[in-house]
Amino acid sequence: MDKIFIDKLKIYAHHGVFENETREGQYFYVSCEMEMDFSEAANDDDLNKTVDYGSVSDFICDFMTANNYSLIETVCKRMADEILLKYDLLSAVTITIFKPDAPIEHEFENVSVSCKRVRHKAYIAVGSNMGNSEEIISSAIKDIDESKYCSVLKKSELIVTKPYGNVNQDDFLNGAFAVETIMEPFELLNFLQKIELEYGRVRKEHWGPRTLDLDILFFDDMVIDSEKLSVPHIDMKNREFVLKPLCEIAPYKRHPIYGKTVMEIYEELKNNL
Repeated sequence: MDKIFIDKLKIYAHHGVFENETREGQYFYVSCEMEMDFSEAANDDDLNKTVDYGSVSDFICDFMTANNYSLIETVCKRMADEILLKYDLLSAVTITIFKPDAPIEHEFENVSVSCKRVRHKAYIAVGSNMGNSEEIISSAIKDIDESKYCSVLKKSELIVTKPYGNVNQDDFLNGAFAVETIMEPFELLNFLQKIELEYGRVRKEHWGPRTLDLDILFFDDMVIDSEKLSVPHIDMKNREFVLKPLCEIAPYKRHPIYGKTVMEIYEELKNNL
């Protein structure tokens, strides 16, 4: 990926934990590394096809002076988020903030924090078998699409499926959709669980009925194995109600562990049913 660098913009701002830092202010230095494909801009010698580093510099200065945060970690992350949201051509941005006058009672050269934010692509399964399931799913996907940090790229048709597991309950309405997001995996998980709660999701019974179920199937090509989140979804290969709608929107998405496409995994499952 091509890169554009802005190195150590000098900005007087008022960030810090202590009162004198927010009252009197101090100099900060901000570096920005932007990742994009600027081959078309370079071939055509056209500024409109790349990111204007002068504009980004102005944005960084405005952000630093218009806000007051206790932590430079907060400044760093929020600035990186806002740059990605403002400049659509960027695929990733890394912000480094230097604080040479940090309140440390020792001789030092600098204190700095760095944060990289990336445009990710995730695939999400959706299901419901309580209330007006079609309306709930449609409304939830709309909420996700209208959120600041997440946009829906593609969605499948909804299918009626039998419940998974041994719980006696109504049939489900299931589907899948793809999103672009600047959230990291656990941020996205927390965001989706908040959406579930807003639509009345109560986690009482494993594989039980629910108003809304949102599961992360893929997150880029990451492999995550934790108590809170497993990606790719650990039981995807056994779930026709997941694979069928996912195959509609991402048949050639390759599973990062199995090395097979969604279509291949779906065909194997159908052959074994």
